[in-house]
Amino acid sequence: MQRVLTPKGQATRARIIEGAAEILREKGVADVTLDDIRSRTGTSKSQLFHYFPEGKDALLLAVARYEADQILNDQLPRLGRLDTWDAWYRWRDTLVERYESQGDQCPLYSLFLQVGRNTPGAQAVVIEFLRRWQEKLAGGIRALQRNGLLPMSVDADESAAALLAAIQGGVSIMLSTGDSSHLRTAIDWWITRLRAAIPLAG
Repeated sequence: MQRVLTPKGQATRARIIEGAAEILREKGVADVTLDDIRSRTGTSKSQLFHYFPEGKDALLLAVARYEADQILNDQLPRLGRLDTWDAWYRWRDTLVERYESQGDQCPLYSLFLQVGRNTPGAQAVVIEFLRRWQEKLAGGIRALQRNGLLPMSVDADESAAALLAAIQGGVSIMLSTGDSSHLRTAIDWWITRLRAAIPLAG
């Protein structure tokens, strides 16, 4: 049964997660200990295990959820206002700049490498994160359709899934090379195909 926290408890837990996220970005997942997190967040060992009784993996999962939220929040409000083609390009710039600012390190990706996809809850975090992002993109495609800028025959969910896959491919290349041009090109290519409403070959 999930523990119900008081408002003060929720604030303390959030402070631990945010502090842990900061130090993980600075030092990397492999080099951070629970003592580092306790020192940064000003919490005792008993407090840390009160909020995360399963230990470091549970805290890392909580940080992963936090980082996933940050990826989406950093795209707002543009991600929620994709109702013109100019809005799509402004969102593209915001997204690319977001990933450029973190360089060749992605806190979320690093966290999941450390936790492992078989850790209870890890796969659910990824699925939920991608679902929310895809729904936002599909909502933007439907907004274009409502505004007469895209034919209603375009499948919004399918198009959003393909666009999200293109984004993730571009991000993966950027993390390997430090070059964001593939990410920008992948988004631009897909927006161009979407604007032309040309079915994908094959």
